[in-house]
Amino acid sequence: MLLQKLEQLRTLLAEMEQALIAYSGGIDSTLIAKVAYDVLGDRALAVTADSPSLMPEDLEDARIQAAEIGIAHEVVNTHEMDNPNYASNPVNRCYFCKSELHDTLKPLALERGYPYVVDGVNADDLRDYRPGIQAAKERGARSPLAEVGISKLEVRELAKSLGLPWWNKPAQPCLSSRFPYGEEITVAKLQRVGRAERYLRDLGLQNLRVRSEGDTARIELPPEQIKEFVLTTDLPTVVTAFQSYGFLYVTLDLEGFRSGKLNQVLQIANSK
Repeated sequence: MLLQKLEQLRTLLAEMEQALIAYSGGIDSTLIAKVAYDVLGDRALAVTADSPSLMPEDLEDARIQAAEIGIAHEVVNTHEMDNPNYASNPVNRCYFCKSELHDTLKPLALERGYPYVVDGVNADDLRDYRPGIQAAKERGARSPLAEVGISKLEVRELAKSLGLPWWNKPAQPCLSSRFPYGEEITVAKLQRVGRAERYLRDLGLQNLRVRSEGDTARIELPPEQIKEFVLTTDLPTVVTAFQSYGFLYVTLDLEGFRSGKLNQVLQIANSK
């Protein structure tokens, strides 16, 4: 079944003849970039959007991965932070982010002769709260993984079978996802969160989030890593580092890391 989906994906991309990939460097868009390059060669172009919500090391990862795949790769700047509808961080913030992204990519694609802009949305994403998907569809973007019915787990399985060394790379959504809805996002706050997460990664931690609420940083780690972190980490040094970045308080989430955790407030509101 998985090989059949891969063939369907290849066929879909081949029928496009030329495609521009909205390429974040995450495993979903990396798989699309790999298959598109295998099928289309120099008729595929990967484009990464650079903005304050993207960590510099994630941009560098995207460059390295694209080079190893062999696909042509370009970087464009997006300016979602200039839009108060985005910076005010409403529950549909991602709609304005993806609007800016595809309003930038679509004209570029048309200018270069690419009839399609494709993204890395997978079948599981369609079942989550993703207002950005609507913005992409409104601008004519295609989501080959979702169209073929490839799930997140299948993305990783396919990436591994195709020899992509990043097949198990942790998901890394934009830094704006670290803030509770309604709290204004600024470049300084994004940089503060980015520095805090980089610090923890330098300690050897990978699958993590630093959630920011006011002057408080809340560290999320996989539940099975919490005890070891507390017992083996110099916690006062971590606190000092975070405070040097601008946080006043540093806490550890005892529930542990869970992707999309901040969306639980929406679930609670909808259940009332």
